[in-house]
Amino acid sequence: MALRNIAIIAHVDHGKTTLVDRLLQQSGAFRENQRVAERVMDSNDLERERGITILAKATSVVWNDVRINIVDTPGHADFGGEVERILSMVDGALVLVDAAEGPLPQTKFVVSKALRMGLKPIVVINKVDRPDARPVEVVNEVFDLFAALDASDEQLDFPILYGSAKQGWMAATPEGPKDDGMKPLFELVLRHVKAPTVEDGPFRMLGTILEANAYLGRLVTGRIFSGKVRANQAVKVLGRDGKLIENGRVSKILAFRGIERTPIDEAEAGDIVAIAGLPKFNVADTVAAPEAAEPLQAQPIDPPTLSMTFLVNDSPLAGTEGDKVQSRVIRERLLREAEGNVALRVDSAPNSDAYVVSGRGELQLAILIETMRREGFELSVSRPKVVMKTDEATGQMLEPIEEVVVDVDEEHSGVVIDKLSQRRAEMVEMKPSGGNRVRLVFRAPTRGLIGYQGELLTDTRGTAIMNRLFHAYAPYKGEIAGRRNGVLISNDEGEAVAYAMWKLEDRGPMMIEPGWKVYRGMIIGEHTRDNDLEVNVLKGKQLTNIRAAGKDEAVRLTPPIRMTLEKALAWIADDELVEVTPKSIRLRKTLLDPHERKRADRARAEVA
Repeated sequence: MALRNIAIIAHVDHGKTTLVDRLLQQSGAFRENQRVAERVMDSNDLERERGITILAKATSVVWNDVRINIVDTPGHADFGGEVERILSMVDGALVLVDAAEGPLPQTKFVVSKALRMGLKPIVVINKVDRPDARPVEVVNEVFDLFAALDASDEQLDFPILYGSAKQGWMAATPEGPKDDGMKPLFELVLRHVKAPTVEDGPFRMLGTILEANAYLGRLVTGRIFSGKVRANQAVKVLGRDGKLIENGRVSKILAFRGIERTPIDEAEAGDIVAIAGLPKFNVADTVAAPEAAEPLQAQPIDPPTLSMTFLVNDSPLAGTEGDKVQSRVIRERLLREAEGNVALRVDSAPNSDAYVVSGRGELQLAILIETMRREGFELSVSRPKVVMKTDEATGQMLEPIEEVVVDVDEEHSGVVIDKLSQRRAEMVEMKPSGGNRVRLVFRAPTRGLIGYQGELLTDTRGTAIMNRLFHAYAPYKGEIAGRRNGVLISNDEGEAVAYAMWKLEDRGPMMIEPGWKVYRGMIIGEHTRDNDLEVNVLKGKQLTNIRAAGKDEAVRLTPPIRMTLEKALAWIADDELVEVTPKSIRLRKTLLDPHERKRADRARAEVA
């Protein structure tokens, strides 16, 4: 059967996963009466909750006796490591662009990678049914983007389709016709995307997506570049540098057939399959026949820009909610994650049993922490820090700079510019984006963007959309002011009492509720002033046998500040930690003992 391999690439929330749903439905991959979840490719619980794609996934459909392998990729820049690898195993790409929002930073990121690899994209203008759609202007913006990214003449001559993945149709014009469904897209893929090129020689396949399977062990998905592979065939695994990693046998070959994976006896060059049976086979490695000598060229990955320290949870409440608390267990889990996620790096912290985890952004690291807590882990996590570099030629300190695009109502543009300039950002462009909105483009240090998302939504009453993308390393921009308020710290261990919390309300807003367990050194609220204050939230009301008119005051508490994981990570200071357990997110001081904290403060003051 003839083959085509394509990836669907786009900015987050431009409709990639919905488009795959429609392609599967209209190609007959599902029975007419089959019940299928919406966004069938987002199978992970976190993907369903957040409405985003985190892991790349492959599927396939058959149209006019041609098998089309489709890879659905993540849209968030934090998961860009997935996108870069996927593009190495396809021959074409559908660039999906929202008809109202136009191309955004992640569109620029994935398109630049696709153009550099010589792919000739098909541009699909999606969501033309939106009331604020502007398809003609968006096509011009896409052309300008391709030109700015040094696309060749052949790549600039891209075919265009318009439609709505949600409504299930595509057409050559924004108006339709809508009766043909996805047929125009299928036919354009068959015409425009070339069949996979097959190299001569023995079997060789490049590992691209790694996952663990409870029955088959390690499963690695990739594209076969040359030769054939059969079940139970002897093979070897070569690293990127050509060194032998292991010899073994292929225990199972799984091919993608709709949303199912079907075992097959033999796979040929050009196809995308998953292979089981090789415990050391990793992403970017080459699995090959014993006689093959050279590994396949793997795509280099952009460097991590943000790091966090993962520590063992040593609070008095450790082990009460989770069953995976030990350093050894945390280390094994982090190393397993780093194996499958090439955009993540795990290093042991010097002189401690902590681990420094470096990644692409706050969201990527927060997703990892959230996944671990759902698996029963307890751990403490530090505030995110940017990964600095030193210029070898000048010895100058360099920090990561991001391109930030903010779409906001005109009335709120002033406060956005003011807040970002305080965070050392430079505005490079400001233009109207339709409907009394403006698009602001900044170059901002990654340091300054930590924790800004929540503040932006507050400042703009939830109307702003911020997108960011790694731009380059540049000279250090100087100090950026952090949190100005101190914290309220519990001075004892026990359960918080409503009366004590009520009496402390004038000191600042609380982050806990009555009856919650607290311990010495735990942060229970935000102080109204800039210093930290130790308080007693366990003190009950003094009871006497004298009844007086003023003694029966009703305790009415202000609702506490709700701390999500991302908000907590951005809010804490350098001497504080977020304690993450399967049931709770608590904030605490790194040093729980007040005397140790004072000694550490004195030592810091002497160094300064």
